[in-house]
Amino acid sequence: MRSPRLAALELRRFGRGRLPRAALVALLVLPLLYGALYLWSFWDPYGRLDRVPVALVDEDQGATAGGKKIHAGADIVKGLRERRTFEWHEVDAAEARRGMEDGTYYLSLTLPADFSRRVASSSGDSPETGALQVRTNDANNYIVGQISRTVFAEVRSAASTKTSRTFLDRIFINFSTLHDKTETAAEGADKLRNGLGKAEKGARKLADGLKDADSGSGKLAKGLTRLDKGAGDLEDGSRQVAAGTQTLADKVDGAYAKAGPFLEKNGQTIGATARLVSDSARIVQDNLDTLVRLAPGAAKTAHASAAVLDQVHKARCETPPVPDPACPDLAKAQKAADDVADVADDLNKVVAAQGGDLTTMRKNLTTLRAQADALAERAPHLHQDVADAVARIDKLNAGANAVAAGAKKLHTGLGTAQSGAATLHRGIGTAESGAKALDSGLYKLQDGAGQLADGLHDGAGKIPDYDERARDRRTGVMADPVRLSSADLHHAPNYGTGFAPYFIPLSLWVGAMVAYMLIPPLNRRALAAGAPSWRIALAGWLPVLAVGVLQTAALMSVLHFGIGLEMVRAAGTTVFLFLVTACFTAIVQWLNARFGAAGRILVLALLMLQLTSAGGTYPVQTSPGFFNAIHPFLPMSYVVSALRRLITGGGLGPVWEACVVLTAFTAGALALTALTARRRQVWTLQRLHPELSL
Repeated sequence: MRSPRLAALELRRFGRGRLPRAALVALLVLPLLYGALYLWSFWDPYGRLDRVPVALVDEDQGATAGGKKIHAGADIVKGLRERRTFEWHEVDAAEARRGMEDGTYYLSLTLPADFSRRVASSSGDSPETGALQVRTNDANNYIVGQISRTVFAEVRSAASTKTSRTFLDRIFINFSTLHDKTETAAEGADKLRNGLGKAEKGARKLADGLKDADSGSGKLAKGLTRLDKGAGDLEDGSRQVAAGTQTLADKVDGAYAKAGPFLEKNGQTIGATARLVSDSARIVQDNLDTLVRLAPGAAKTAHASAAVLDQVHKARCETPPVPDPACPDLAKAQKAADDVADVADDLNKVVAAQGGDLTTMRKNLTTLRAQADALAERAPHLHQDVADAVARIDKLNAGANAVAAGAKKLHTGLGTAQSGAATLHRGIGTAESGAKALDSGLYKLQDGAGQLADGLHDGAGKIPDYDERARDRRTGVMADPVRLSSADLHHAPNYGTGFAPYFIPLSLWVGAMVAYMLIPPLNRRALAAGAPSWRIALAGWLPVLAVGVLQTAALMSVLHFGIGLEMVRAAGTTVFLFLVTACFTAIVQWLNARFGAAGRILVLALLMLQLTSAGGTYPVQTSPGFFNAIHPFLPMSYVVSALRRLITGGGLGPVWEACVVLTAFTAGALALTALTARRRQVWTLQRLHPELSL
């Protein structure tokens, strides 16, 4: 009897009663329970995190930054509620601790009281990091704690980014303010440069003016030195004049006492002499501006007057046989006239040497002329006028003394002025040096102000001035400068899709394992008939393979149409799973055929080894070395890798490799089963009385 017919007969046994039929249905549904239920439970756990109760404790008291009140904690709470990552319960700290202990809450998130203050400190002198406090309790659920770390890392990143945006926005605003202030400073520096330029020009003019002033003060000092010397000479001359007028006054007074009677008798002669003096005084007064030039003439006139008196004396006293009684007085007058001539000579010398106080002298000459005219006119009353003349001479004497005193004061004052002029000259020289230094300093300051203005203009050009749009764009980049550009070449939309390559072969292995609990691995009828070993092996393998194909079809239909498993290569996945079923059933058949009851334990043990070394959850490289060592030698390793490419996409290299490996495992297992069937055709005592029976 051929192997397919033997397989059909084996399956037909399940239709002979209600219980066998139920067993066949259970056999078909068992892989579905494993695969579908596992994947359904793992399908999208992250999509239901909003059902996980989490305590949210907001103790933040707010803070003030830049004159504005901020509530960073409230902002984060609002963002968390909008994102609905977990089922948030706003409670106090005590309630959160109780809930964590009794399992009401899986974890808690606390925003401390100083959270806003720490966030606001980023704009101050002592920045601090704001801390979000997360507490987990692995006694409630370990996986939730692991998930929370990832979720709260995103929360922390979002909060940090928002805080950074606020801080950086203020920085960019300050950049704009700094730019404006720098431009203002640059404009001020331009004005300073212009002002210093004007000041430098003024200082240069001041230095030039002080140079001229220094030259003028030098000349003034020299001129005052000469004036002081002239004033000294004037003092000496005026003192001599005063002494002469004093002598004149003394003599005139003495002469008047004696000559008064004579004058009364000789009024005409005296009148003539007075007119001569008046004329001389008029001449001196009229030609005062040319006094220096005419001073010698005045001296001659004085001598002429003395000569007249001398002639009178000779005529009156020497020529007549009888001398005039007034001769002694005339002699005295003659001597006085000679003295006046001598004084005139001295005055001529003084005027010639010093210039004299011409104004005072002019006034005195006016007085003398008036008195001389009056004397001439009052010659008949000469004795009375002489008395008046004596008084006037006394006044003249007093005036001469006053002139001498004034000349002395003038000399003293000019000495003081000369000393002051010298001091002034030295001070102006110092001021000139200072003005030159000021000019040089202002020139350097102007140059420095120019460099400052240019530097500030350059600096203002380099300081960015962002508008609101540019500021927002740069703030976003700097607050989150590094973004994860995730490029998933073949994206698995959820956990279920990602774990399908792991749970599907698990369910098919379990299906094969359970199938061989109901169907014998070696067909008894073929063994009893002495059929060839290979036919016996096929007869035991084909019915389970048929069941496995039905299991696969049912499983994939429910996963695709019921749960929503999307496969990039659906047909290829199904065909590949038929090959997987063939391989798994062949391996389970051999283990059951070769080892009997112990083979079922080996099937289960081999399943455990494959599940732990296939890399279905974590990469196999993260497992201990033992699992890395057995990974390449177990069929499920290749099945998982191939199913990932078939379900989520990618190159088919691992699929073809898996097909070769699974075909090899299938052929090898069938060959070993045939060898076992050959041995089973010989009955032994061990077969009649097995050590273990399940």
